Amino acid sequence: MEQLEYEKNQVGKYAVFTLNRPEKLNAISSRLMFDLKNCLDDFDSDPNMRVGIITGYGRAFSAGADLREGIEKEKKVEELTKLVDTGQLSQDELSKKIDREYPNIQVQYDLFSKRDKPFIAAVNGFAIGGGMHWVMDCDIRIAAKGAYFSLPEPKVGMAASYGSQYLPYLIPFGESLYYLLTSDKIPADEAKKIGLIHDVVAQDDLLARAIQITELIIQGAPNAISATKKLAYYFKNNMELQRMEYVQPILDSIQESPNSLEGRKAFSEKRLPKWVD
Repeated sequence: MEQLEYEKNQVGKYAVFTLNRPEKLNAISSRLMFDLKNCLDDFDSDPNMRVGIITGYGRAFSAGADLREGIEKEKKVEELTKLVDTGQLSQDELSKKIDREYPNIQVQYDLFSKRDKPFIAAVNGFAIGGGMHWVMDCDIRIAAKGAYFSLPEPKVGMAASYGSQYLPYLIPFGESLYYLLTSDKIPADEAKKIGLIHDVVAQDDLLARAIQITELIIQGAPNAISATKKLAYYFKNNMELQRMEYVQPILDSIQESPNSLEGRKAFSEKRLPKWVD
C-alpha cells in the first residue's frame, strides 16, 4: 500500500497530499518522507498547480516521526540476511529491498514554508510531535472537530526543537511556553481561539473547506501570491539563521544524550523511561 496519496486537480489548480499510514497513525517513515519530497518536487514544477493541501487518513493527521522504524529495519535486515545465508536471496537483492522500504533520507519539517506556492494543512485528527511540526510549517491551518495538537518530545527525552522555535510565532508567547513545557493537548477549538488554526469544521466538511480557501487564493496572480508569501516569511527566516547558531549546539547535546536514547527505547518498549540527571 502506498504511504502517500498524491492527487492533482487540474481544473481547481490544487493538489491533495494524503498521508496514508492509518495503521501507524500516519507516523513519518523514511518511505513516506521520500515519496512526499518527490511529489512536492512534481507539484513545484507543474505551473498549473497553485495550492497544496496536506491531510491524512484515519484518526490521526500524523503521530510524528516513526520512532519504531529503526528497530523494524533491524528486524527486517535480520530476516533477509537469513535468506541470503540460505541462498534464497542475493546480497544485491537484500540491499535493494531495504533501500526500497527504508530509503536513506532525513525527516524534514520545513517542507512547505520554504516553497513558493501556498500550502493548507487540513488536519483530520490528532497531530503530535513531527505531525504538529508539519502543520505549523503550512501557511494556512484548518482542523476537523475532535482534532488536537501536542508536542510530547520532552516526555521521550527529546527537545521540541521545531516547535520551540516556531510555535511562539503562531500563538502568544506565554501560551506557547505552557504547551511546550507541559506537552498538554491543544483541542481544535482552543487552537482556533489562540490563533494556531484558522477554522474548525465538521470532519465531512474538512476537505471542502480547504478547497474553498484554495479558490480564494487562486483569484490572486500566481507571482503576487508567491511574492506575498516570500515577504511574509522574510523576517522570520532571517531571524531563524541567527537563532540556529545558538539552538543547534543545544539540540545536538540533547540528541546524543543518554536520556534521548532511553526515551526512544522506552517508547518502543511501551514502558516509563528511567531518566538520568
